[in-house]
Amino acid sequence: MFTIDAHLDLAMNALEWNRDLRQPVLNIRAREKHKTDFPDRGKGTVAFPELRQGNVGLVVATQIGRYVAPDNPLPGWHSPEQAWAQTQGQLAWYSSLEEVGELRAITDKATLENHLQQWLNPAAKPENLPIGYILSLEGADSLVTIGHLERAWQNGLRAVGPAHYGPGRYANGTDATGHLNSQGKELIREMERLNIILDATHLCDDAFWDALDIFHGPVWASHNNCRSLVNHNRQFSDEQLKELINRRAVIGGAFDAWMLVPNWKRGESTPQGMNCSIETVIDHLDHICQLAGNARHIGIGSDLDGAFGKEQSPYDLETIADLQKIPDLLAQRGYTAEDIQNVMHGNWLRFLRKAWA
Repeated sequence: MFTIDAHLDLAMNALEWNRDLRQPVLNIRAREKHKTDFPDRGKGTVAFPELRQGNVGLVVATQIGRYVAPDNPLPGWHSPEQAWAQTQGQLAWYSSLEEVGELRAITDKATLENHLQQWLNPAAKPENLPIGYILSLEGADSLVTIGHLERAWQNGLRAVGPAHYGPGRYANGTDATGHLNSQGKELIREMERLNIILDATHLCDDAFWDALDIFHGPVWASHNNCRSLVNHNRQFSDEQLKELINRRAVIGGAFDAWMLVPNWKRGESTPQGMNCSIETVIDHLDHICQLAGNARHIGIGSDLDGAFGKEQSPYDLETIADLQKIPDLLAQRGYTAEDIQNVMHGNWLRFLRKAWA
């Protein structure tokens, strides 16, 4: 089934992990076999051949560059200008992959419909088609000024998550607290003017409510799970999920094991030991459906290879091609064929067509 994944850090993997994503996953793992700089070395799950194998023909692909103040222990850049330069290098990578036919930028309804026409053609062979990508900025720290947002929009940026981990220049994110500052509020208003999608993912609770109070444009949560199942501020509470549902948002289920099962200990827990499977992702998606009373507000936002690999992914997922296990798992829960289509791609498409109408 044609599949949309609403959150993949492709450029980060290419430039910071030095992965040639044109190579199959097994080739990338083999080349990293003796590397120890990251915990997920030799355990990646995402590459272009596996995306095509899994019929994942459209993704939301990120730029990411965090600024960290002198007292911030998180990894990141020491100035907004450095963070901006990092995101521009990532943009150059996406552009270079477009030039060789691996990727295609999707920036409006016309490019979306043209791309779908090719991928949904029964005679089409995915291995011969470019993968569509919608450019999203994860964390707004790299926007040196508010004016940089329009420059980024002109370069194809279509979604922004104002926060990532910790305190941010515009909004506080995971494991941080605090309301939007004046710059953050100005950013949200400029996003609405440019019709940029607000990605609520990673916003701390205070910033979440501030942003939704100010913003009247299209909002989604590209990769977010449920706090009622895993009690951590990275997840959304039922109250937050209900507000997103009221705003006609779509929430993408994330595949990072620590977000899927409670009491995960990084570096100690294993997916098998914690019984974390793709079925566990369905638990989170199903919870949102119970809140909504329908299956029109969920999708996939896997975040696979988002600084983790097989060591922190569902144990029955070898590569991203295994997203194709989801339809059967949903059917076993009693979801209809229409529901399953909506989860795999239909809800994201409905959202985008309305946002870009």
